[in-house]
Amino acid sequence: MKEAPKLNLTNSMKEFEYAKTLIPGAVAGIRRPYNFVEGEYPIYFDNGKGGRVTDIDGNEYIDYLCAYGPMIIGNREEEIDNAVIAQMQEKGFCFSLTQKYQNMLAEKLKEIVPCAEMSFFVTTGSDATTLSTRIARSYTQKTKIIRCGYHGWHDWCVEVKGGIPKKLWEDVLEFEYNDAEGLEKLLEENKDEVAAVIVTPYGHPLALPMEDPKPGFLEKVKELAAKHKAVLIFDEIRTGFRVSIGGAQKYYGVTPDMAVFGKAMANGYPIGCVTGKTEIMKEVEKNVFVSSTFFPNSLSYIASLKTIEILQRDKILEQIWEKGEYFNGEIAKLLEKYDVGARISGIPPMMFITFDKDEDGTYKAKRTDFYTQLIRRKVFLQPYHHGYICARHTKEDLDYTINAIEESLQYLREKYYK
Repeated sequence: MKEAPKLNLTNSMKEFEYAKTLIPGAVAGIRRPYNFVEGEYPIYFDNGKGGRVTDIDGNEYIDYLCAYGPMIIGNREEEIDNAVIAQMQEKGFCFSLTQKYQNMLAEKLKEIVPCAEMSFFVTTGSDATTLSTRIARSYTQKTKIIRCGYHGWHDWCVEVKGGIPKKLWEDVLEFEYNDAEGLEKLLEENKDEVAAVIVTPYGHPLALPMEDPKPGFLEKVKELAAKHKAVLIFDEIRTGFRVSIGGAQKYYGVTPDMAVFGKAMANGYPIGCVTGKTEIMKEVEKNVFVSSTFFPNSLSYIASLKTIEILQRDKILEQIWEKGEYFNGEIAKLLEKYDVGARISGIPPMMFITFDKDEDGTYKAKRTDFYTQLIRRKVFLQPYHHGYICARHTKEDLDYTINAIEESLQYLREKYYK
């Protein structure tokens, strides 16, 4: 199998060099080129529609990164965008006082999310996870947080510690997903000091295969948190409105004390949410201060209400699960057929192709070659982050991608297993 021809990325590279003179790093964080394959992936998109995106050099891709998760339906959804435009033109959205749409969204969450007795809306996932820990600390009058997952870029949880005094994160402890014994050990070692356990209900560790919860794991986490009088928080930023309309907590049948949502909640419009039991959430009334000029802006509320309406009305998640089951199943067959040390993990709405580590480090080269061949074939997946299925991915998109994956695997097989 010959290499696919290299893409023309002239405009992306030129824009990137220019951006370096204006913006530190040119582009932010996870979007920087070293998180893909440098020189092979575009750096700037121009537009998107449905399940496809086009870069500033005119290359069109089938997009499985979905803006790192928010695009649950697709890009430029007219029904959602038109609702937002109508709000702008007919009502406005930024005022000194709050519009009623906040209440409407909170009521909708109460209807569909098991733990959602009361809700508070913010702008990003990091806002939501950080606020959830502040509420838990106020409610329990304890300090330590035990965490498992990503949780965002704020001081208490960010992986890169530059610029952050140790005292701002020294009371945050970590355990590994599916390790209930490790969690129990931490709780015992820090008895009567733990305010909250925050965990992703589905395992998506950074750059590693995704993990299903072992039988009884989530139930055990809930039991341990209750035993130690710690608030259990599910980080549903990625799983919310994707695993099921009520989140992973609904799908797995384990209800936390609190949960945080974002990403797919508004199909790309910026919103985050902290929701949970009334007695805990009421800490925000007097004991916890939270305020922002832009938290009450109603455009994201309108987008979220319309997104949820479409998800329910058109049975979008059922469609995504059906597509994902087919897609993941076909990929699994190819990985078994070509046996290049790769595996697929995840669930139908969220998948990840990774390469098992080997002693000589060849897996890194194979990973680079695989994702290079994929992007050259106009399939936008990320080497270090799982992908997503959105509603607008068609059967033709999936079949094209399956074929591109097979050709990329053939290339690896011939290069590394002569």
